[in-house]
Order: sequence, then structure tokens, then C-alpha cells
Amino acid sequence: MTSMKERMLAGEPYIADDPELLADLSRAQRLMERFNTSSADDPDGRRAALRELLGELGEDTWIRPPFYCDYGSHIRIGPRSFVNYHAVFLDVAPITLGADVQVGPNVQLLTPTHPVDPEPRRAKWEAAQPITIGDNVWLGGGAIVLAGVTVGENTVVGAGAVVTRDLPANVVAVGNPACPVRQIG
Repeated sequence: MTSMKERMLAGEPYIADDPELLADLSRAQRLMERFNTSSADDPDGRRAALRELLGELGEDTWIRPPFYCDYGSHIRIGPRSFVNYHAVFLDVAPITLGADVQVGPNVQLLTPTHPVDPEPRRAKWEAAQPITIGDNVWLGGGAIVLAGVTVGENTVVGAGAVVTRDLPANVVAVGNPACPVRQIG
């Protein structure tokens, strides 16, 4: 029989209040609290909390607290990236950020999905799809990237944009839903 965690990671419907998943959430909450309340005078302690929380943290990558996630272990951030204040990365499915990614304040990366039909939603079923952010992407402040989206390398997503579908490489995209408005280079 497949566990709820295995179902979740496979992108299949699962119930989030499964005991194994709740234990993983609890672990992440403890590590987020440790990171979010750490002193700026202790960069090594902050980095240690992030290394324990995240699946991968690239060299010379900076995250400013507060930072929020579901599990942390499904997040991979490449080298030389920067995540600004109040980021929310709901990593029910994998979230991957490439190298040299810039994430503005209040950006949300949201992998969970919920049934439109009210009965399974009432029964607490949900699912998730991964998010992939390519190398050298800039996500402007308040941007929201939804489940299943890939943003191509070098793309700029304007402040407040809602990314509902894949964006190609080398474009500037703005709006709700986010649409490319020009090529870069």
C-alpha cells in the first residue's frame, strides 16, 4: 500500500493530516522558527538552519527572514540566488530554483492544488505539481507562481504578476495571468 507521503510526492491525491506528513511539517516549523528568529549577527547559525531545512541550498545563496514553507526538504535553490523578505514556498511538490535567481519580497511559490468538486475538497483531499524556476530569473515583489509552472531562464516576472502557466526563456512577463510583453536580448 502506498503511503500518503509517497502519493503526495508522486503528484497523486493525498490527505495532508496524515501522521507522517504532520511529523514532517512539525520538523519544518521548528527549523523555520530557528531561522526566522535567528540573529543577523549569526550568519553561520542562519545558514545551518537553512541547510537542515532545505533539500539543497546553493553556495552564496541568501534568504532573508522571515521565510515560510511546508516541508522545506522539497526545495532546491541553486548557487548565488537571493530570496527577499516574507517569501512563501509551499513545497508539497518539488520547488527548484536555478542559479542566480532573484526573488523579490512577498513572492509566493504555491505547489498545492485542491479539487474543484466540493465532496473531495470537504474530505480534505489535495494534490500538488512541481514548480521550476530557471537560471537567472527575477521574480518581482509580490509575484505568485502556481502549481505546475516552469519559468524559463533569464525571464523577468513583473511585480504582482500571477504566473498560471509556463513562461519561455528570455521574456518579460506581467499581469494576471502573467503574459510575455517583450523579448529580452
